[in-house]
Amino acid sequence: MPPASPSSIVPIHIIKGRGAATRLAHRFSKDERNAFDDGWGTLEEGAAEADELMPLATEVRLEDVKSVLTGNESPDIYFDRSLNPYRGCEHGCIYCFARPTHSYLNLSPGLDFETKLIAKRNIVEVLRAELGRKGYRPSQIAIGTATDCYQPIERELRLTRSVIELLKEVRHPFALVTKSSAIERDLDLIGPMAAEHLAAVYVTVTTLDGELARKLEPRAAAPHRRLRTIRTLAEAGVPVGVSVAPQIPFVTEDMEHVLEAAWEAGARSAFYTVVRLPWEVAPLFKEWLALHYPQRADRIMARIHEMRGGKDYDADFATRMKGSGLWADLIHQRFQKATQRLGFNRERVPLDLTAFRPPGAAGQGNLF
Repeated sequence: MPPASPSSIVPIHIIKGRGAATRLAHRFSKDERNAFDDGWGTLEEGAAEADELMPLATEVRLEDVKSVLTGNESPDIYFDRSLNPYRGCEHGCIYCFARPTHSYLNLSPGLDFETKLIAKRNIVEVLRAELGRKGYRPSQIAIGTATDCYQPIERELRLTRSVIELLKEVRHPFALVTKSSAIERDLDLIGPMAAEHLAAVYVTVTTLDGELARKLEPRAAAPHRRLRTIRTLAEAGVPVGVSVAPQIPFVTEDMEHVLEAAWEAGARSAFYTVVRLPWEVAPLFKEWLALHYPQRADRIMARIHEMRGGKDYDADFATRMKGSGLWADLIHQRFQKATQRLGFNRERVPLDLTAFRPPGAAGQGNLF
């Protein structure tokens, strides 16, 4: 994989509010470019031009897709089908395991992943067709498993809301995970569906440290705002859980405090994973450590390697979510003791798969 070259490094004032620091070349890149001093002051001129650039703006590309439901056969994942209205995510979480998917678009998993977004504008029409296929059998749809379905562009595009409107129409169960308070806007849909055991929500709260969250997840809602979202959902009768993922050694150190705050806000289920660094995520995360935590970067990576058999990442189904070794066991014990003490995961409300009614054609109403 080509390393980030000096020519790909973006001045710090331009990446304010972004997670990645570079447009890291993706793993399919054939060319690697490096800045070269030819003795004529070109490096200085390039730096001066860069200083005049404006902060990076978000670009959205509208895409027509042929399918929207993705099947899953991974034994370590609880759902068998998922749906993502967007590719790329403006939240800019540096640890996001979905970053390498931008490589297939010939875009950087670094800054491009959080500034060049793809919106599936025909998602509802395609989903309607897929749900209406002969022989379709309902199973819980997990929404936003790769990129956040309530990232900032959802305010205008409303693709996630249109999906939930369709699922409400056909009485199809779903669960979603988000870091955004924007989900509160759709409580008029999610609340009634939850009352009929057709909806559940998980809110990710990685840390209660606001300063750390701004570095780690720069455009996601602040931790205190996510806790308020949990409370709002719970008071509306929505089964709500908390995701304390990912756990990063010597970075996210307040798991127990997060769980306590989430329980107080109304969350009644919880889960975690340890940080995953597949493909280009590893060099991006190391760049982030060098920028924000240079003094402890080696220590953090040593603990990650300890959980991954000496590597940046191990994709083995048995260990990729929770890791292995002494440090992974310690995180697991901390999670188990905290959740048992607080009362998490004692009761799970199953979603109703029997209420599903196949949709008619787009624009066609139902007689009954």
